[in-house]
Amino acid sequence: MRDDHKSTSPLPGGLRQPPHRFGVDLKASRQMASRLRLLVRGDPEPDQPTWAAMGQALWEGDTLADELVAWMHEFGMARAWPLFEQALAAPHRLSDATPAALRQFVCRTAGWPDWVREDVMSEGAQALRSTGLHGMMVLRDAGLMAGYQASAINQTLVMTGSLHKGAQRRVAETTSWWLACTEEGGMAPGGAGFMMTLCVRVMHALVRHQLSRSPKWDAASLGVPVNQLDMQATYLAFSVVQLLSLKTTGVWLSRRESQAVMHLWRYIGWLMGVDERYLCDDEQQGRTALYQNVLSQAPADESSVLLGQALMDEPLQRLYPNLSWLRGRFNKARHLSLVRWFVGPKGMRALGLPATVPWYPLLAMGPFLLRSLVLHAVPGLMPVWRRWAGQRQRDYLKVLMGPHGSPHLTGGAHPAKRQAG
Repeated sequence: MRDDHKSTSPLPGGLRQPPHRFGVDLKASRQMASRLRLLVRGDPEPDQPTWAAMGQALWEGDTLADELVAWMHEFGMARAWPLFEQALAAPHRLSDATPAALRQFVCRTAGWPDWVREDVMSEGAQALRSTGLHGMMVLRDAGLMAGYQASAINQTLVMTGSLHKGAQRRVAETTSWWLACTEEGGMAPGGAGFMMTLCVRVMHALVRHQLSRSPKWDAASLGVPVNQLDMQATYLAFSVVQLLSLKTTGVWLSRRESQAVMHLWRYIGWLMGVDERYLCDDEQQGRTALYQNVLSQAPADESSVLLGQALMDEPLQRLYPNLSWLRGRFNKARHLSLVRWFVGPKGMRALGLPATVPWYPLLAMGPFLLRSLVLHAVPGLMPVWRRWAGQRQRDYLKVLMGPHGSPHLTGGAHPAKRQAG
C-alpha cells in the first residue's frame, strides 16, 4: 500500500468508506512503525485488497457477543448476568429453554477450534511464565504505554470515563487476566483464563452497545467502538509486541517457544472475538500484521498525553510492603527508561513523557542474554527457574492489587460484571 491508495471515491460491492481515522496520517504512522519495519522480512506493505479490508474492519464488531449483549439488555442485566455465569460454569446444562443468544454464545466458545493444539499452548504459557517480572514490565511499557500513541483506540477509554478511573487499576486488572491466561491449564474450558477472557469479550460488547448509541460517539470518524482492527491491535500487543520487546532487551527465546506463544495468543484472540482473518500463525506473519495495523492508526493526540502521563505515575500508586517511596520512584524511572527504548525520543514527546535515557535495558541486556542462554543450555535448570519466575509474577500482582491478590484467585468480581451490573 502506498500513500496514493487513499481514496474518497465510491467503493465497489456495497463496501463502506472507511472512517476518517483510517490511515489519516501515513507519514506519522510510518515514522512510528519505522523501527518495526526493520524487523519484518520481505515487503510488509499491504496491497490494495488488504488495505481495503482493514478499512472495512473498522466497521465490524463481534456479532456473537453483540447478540448476547442485546439479549442481556432486553432481558434485564441484573437477571441475565447470573444466567450467563451459570451457563459458562456448566455448559452441559444448556437446554432448549436456554435463551438462543446465550446458548449460541456458550456453544460456539465451549470447545476448541480444530487448529488448537493443547500441548503447544501449554508450551507457550510456560515460555511466558519463564520471562518473570521483566516479561510483565515490557508488556506494560511496549504494549500498553507505546500503544497509547494510537489515539483513535484511546477514544473508547475517554468516552467510558476510564481516563479518570486510574492507570493503576487498569494495569492491575490486565495483569490479573494475563496471569490467569498463562497459568497451567488456564485456557482449558472452564479454566480461570478461559472464563476471564470470555468476560473481557462480553465487556467489550457492553462497551460497544453503550458507545454506539451515544450521541457523543462519532462513528464517521472512529468506526464501530472496539472494532475488529482495534481488537487485532490488542491481540498483537500481547503476542508479537511482547515477543519483540523481550528479544530486543536480551531475553532469548527459541523459535519453538516463540511459535508456542503465538499459538497460545491466537487461541486467546479467537476466544476474545477477533475474527480468524486477523489472527496470525507465526511471529513473522504477526510482525507484518502489526506493521500494517500501525500504518492504519491515527497518530498521538491529547488523549495519548493524558494516558501516558497517568501510566507514568502508576508505579507510585502500587501497594509496596515496604520502602514505598523509594521503590515507587525507582520503578517509575525504570519504566520510563524502557519506554524510551521502545518508542524513541519522538514517541516520548508524543506521550508527554520527560526526556530520559534507556539506562535500564542497556544495563540489563547483557545479563538477560547470558541468563537465557544458560537456562536453555543446562538440563533441568529451566523448570526450577520457571517456578521462581512465575512466583515473581504472582508477587508483582499482589503489589498491584494488595494482599488479597487476583480476582480470579479470590472470587472477586470481574470488571465486566461490575459494568454489567
